[in-house]
Amino acid sequence: MSKISTFDPELFLAQTGLGRSVRRMKAKQAIFRQGDPCDALFYIQTGRAKLTVLSSTGKEATITLLGPKDFVGEEAIAAVRGLRLASATTTTACKVLRIERDTMLRVLQEQPSLSRLFTAFILDRSIKVQSDLVDQLFNNTEKRLARILLLMSEIGKSDVPDTILPEITQATLAEMVGTTRSRVNVFLNRFRKLGFIEYNGCIKVHKSLLNVVLHD
Repeated sequence: MSKISTFDPELFLAQTGLGRSVRRMKAKQAIFRQGDPCDALFYIQTGRAKLTVLSSTGKEATITLLGPKDFVGEEAIAAVRGLRLASATTTTACKVLRIERDTMLRVLQEQPSLSRLFTAFILDRSIKVQSDLVDQLFNNTEKRLARILLLMSEIGKSDVPDTILPEITQATLAEMVGTTRSRVNVFLNRFRKLGFIEYNGCIKVHKSLLNVVLHD
């Protein structure tokens, strides 16, 4: 009697197959561009990327940073296919799984375990977007920068007391915070002097940076 194979969503997202292909990408390569057709979504296996939007006047803004186990381009599975509203670009070398729209829709319908994983990701991203909006509306620039550094370091999700962040420029941080690069530089130097971070080219975030966010 043959054993019934069990679907493993993590294995599905780790391997190539029908409607799935892996792209090995260098830093600063486009996963997709604003205005491209929404014909697939992507899953970052390794590496880092960012999601940006370009205004009609040519100004670019960073919406969010992406890392391993993040989906991007999930609007491809919407009922009505349209064009990309943003661009996804690698910031480090990446391995990215491209999943064709029809393949993802079919597997989501057939495999509840993948559907649960994907739904949890979408809900988590929705909550983060709402939190980002509240942050922009009610918190000052210093708190917004501290929050972004903490989110990037994932401090609070584990017992690790400090984390070295992936390479990120002050200009990118300024776009995400909604301020100037010079203001970001001032706050980073202040955090360093207070012992909340170590900053010498790369940024090492200490758990004590939470004090900035929690303090009124």
